[in-house]
Amino acid sequence: MEYHEAADFLFSLRRFRPKPGTESTRAFLEHLENPHEGVPFVQIAGSNGKGSTARMLESTLREAGLTVGLFTSPHLDDLRERVRVDGRKIPKAAVRDFVDTAHEYVTTQAAAGESPTFFEAITTLALWHFGHQDVDVAVLEVGIGGRYDATSVVDPVASAVTSVSLEHTSVIGDTVEEIAADKAQVAPTNAPLVTATTGAALETVREEAGDVCTVAAAESSAAEDADVVVSYDGLTNHAEAAISIEGDGWGVDTRIPVLGRHQAENAGIAATLSRQVADATAADLERGLRNAHWPGRFEVMNTAPLTVLDGAHNPGACERLGETLSSFEYEDLHLVFGAMHDKDHREMADALATPDRVVTCEPTIDRAEDADVLAQVFADAGVDHVENGGSVADALEHALEVAGSEDCVLVTGSLFAVAEARRRWTRRVTPKRVRDRADARTVLERADVEAGTVTRVAGSGVHRVVTLSLERQQALTVDRELVRIGGDCTISAVRSEDDPVDIVLMGTLSEFERLATTLDDRPDGLSSIARALRQALNLESETGKRQDATNAGSNTKHGREYPWHDEPAVMGILNVTPDSFHDGGQYDALEAAVDQARSMVADGATIIDVGGESTRPGADPVSVAEEINRVVPVIERLSDLEALVSVDTRRAVVAEAALEAGADIINDVSGLEDPEMRFVAAESDAPLVLMHSIDAPVVPGKEVQYDDVVEDVIDQLTERVLLAEKAGLERDRIVIDPGLGFGKSPVESFELLGRLEEFRALGCPLLVGHSHKSMFGHVGRDHGERLEPTVAATALAVDRGADIVRVHDVAENVAAVRTALATRRDGGSSEWD
Repeated sequence: MEYHEAADFLFSLRRFRPKPGTESTRAFLEHLENPHEGVPFVQIAGSNGKGSTARMLESTLREAGLTVGLFTSPHLDDLRERVRVDGRKIPKAAVRDFVDTAHEYVTTQAAAGESPTFFEAITTLALWHFGHQDVDVAVLEVGIGGRYDATSVVDPVASAVTSVSLEHTSVIGDTVEEIAADKAQVAPTNAPLVTATTGAALETVREEAGDVCTVAAAESSAAEDADVVVSYDGLTNHAEAAISIEGDGWGVDTRIPVLGRHQAENAGIAATLSRQVADATAADLERGLRNAHWPGRFEVMNTAPLTVLDGAHNPGACERLGETLSSFEYEDLHLVFGAMHDKDHREMADALATPDRVVTCEPTIDRAEDADVLAQVFADAGVDHVENGGSVADALEHALEVAGSEDCVLVTGSLFAVAEARRRWTRRVTPKRVRDRADARTVLERADVEAGTVTRVAGSGVHRVVTLSLERQQALTVDRELVRIGGDCTISAVRSEDDPVDIVLMGTLSEFERLATTLDDRPDGLSSIARALRQALNLESETGKRQDATNAGSNTKHGREYPWHDEPAVMGILNVTPDSFHDGGQYDALEAAVDQARSMVADGATIIDVGGESTRPGADPVSVAEEINRVVPVIERLSDLEALVSVDTRRAVVAEAALEAGADIINDVSGLEDPEMRFVAAESDAPLVLMHSIDAPVVPGKEVQYDDVVEDVIDQLTERVLLAEKAGLERDRIVIDPGLGFGKSPVESFELLGRLEEFRALGCPLLVGHSHKSMFGHVGRDHGERLEPTVAATALAVDRGADIVRVHDVAENVAAVRTALATRRDGGSSEWD
């Protein structure tokens, strides 16, 4: 079974109406021999905030050293987002295995009129996966209510009810008390139920659950009797807010990346649960809460104009959104609003701050309300400027065009609208290297194209090939236009009314230029696709100029462009450590390190990367003070070098000290594991290298499952890049590193090296660090015998688009770079095809 067949089978279960009760899910799990038994579970129920709370709890538990499963809904782009282990989406292979195992059972049940629903099947998939992954704990976001929700097949070790309001009244009750009673059924047997409910809801929760731990805001009347008190201390920057949490004998002061007073309460719940489950320390809570990013929940995408995405989808959530927005200063408010037809639009409109302009839109889902109906709602509410913007993409672009730099653009009304809007920042057009029909077949299969179509189309994919994701109607339009021009297009066979679909475009450069021109003035958000195609393929724009985001030409503090803007740069490795895998102990004396740096510059290095902590497998971490003592004196002595200086660190405090000492670049091997790192880089406007790593230092023997290591790494780096961008860094200052050897096998590392061009989809400069790594054992070279394969890999990396190569042996690798450049058609310029 292919992945698209497995996904379609799960999506097809949406035809069965939701039904209360756990019997169906319990029977499903029994058929699978109860794979979830032995996994400790935490349930998070509530009317609002349960997803954010679940994510905060997962992050703090991971910070405490646990392997954590997370089940949430809905998803923004991909079914697999709902089921994660340690932040990674469930692999496609696991979804296929699950459906292979369950297909006959589900079919038999459906024939008897007892089929599991979509949510029951996805819940079962999550519990099955968590059992197979042997997670230490799994966090489950409850779907509806508590008593009869599919997640309630588990016997939780801890649970929470975040809030209670009137919702799903046809299913779980007509009053707050009835709804609270239903949700309180998630209460654990041997621990207090944690809740931030108040008033009648709290009284009911106490009656149902018995043992209750209450969380309350410091300014509320409930704080006096609360077990845990939280304070929301306001914005610290445009992306974070300060909070404090005080319990009996414990407390923490930290920041959270999800904004709003209600999120402080959610953080208090998550912290309390984390202490129950893992006895998390204050340090675990501080860092875990600060790393709990949750897309689409008051997510600030830009500051000029202030651009906010928030999935508020009911009056209560809109009221909290309005309160949070009031903490920002802006001039005019431009509201982009798209909602589902079964929501109370008038109350939602009344709950929001009065906008100066409203642009209504329709997400591409059958349940979306007509944009004209929404426009009338806001006109009736007294908004002077209301218009129908059509698609979410077009409505957002229009709002951004008319907004001034001091204005605010807010996208809200549903997570579906937010998901489509967010793709403006996350969409990738990925160029593929296709040398023959076998390569073309592989590209098509990875895009989940049907087998018959793969066979028919593979022979034509020998010119230029790119992949991207679009809304289905957009994909059909692009397909029609490219075929009309003479190219070819195939669309993923995955069928979902809500999600974008993968498409593969094949054609000559001329055909792609014509396609981009055709799409320039089209509606439905396709003009932005034209720009993305031009950037990915370095095509000529309407002005006749080629577009290349990685060669934007920014100036450094030394008054010159960064070296990789002209041609690939060589970064020389200077490890001032006693235990690095290749040269540990050679340069840990100050004078030896300085002499080595000068020697590397003389050999042609334009960047010197100074590292004070080894990330080799099994390396012991060093203290912050020790790392600073190792790197700062060396960096201070290198201030007069005719090269830039980079600091190789995963700690923001070390990076800040290094920048003060004269460093120019931060090389973060953890990819923003330290939540302060992105702000240190943004405030100094220093280029920031983001490496994809599962663990740094590397954990020996730890295996990671990838469906396609290149696509999976690009997918995970997309969010890391976006975090740095939201902190204030431009993309030409965000350098990406695929992280060869970090959580990848030798075969996977070579796959990354061979497909480096695909990383151009992120629009960032690309660094490759491969020097003397164990991956070369795959070609028969042991430690101490890896110079020659390192040099060969440098030439391959440059040929495939690397902007920086990070190496120990500078002279030999400079020669490899120059050799690779000399093979380019135009004699070595940075613009090549």
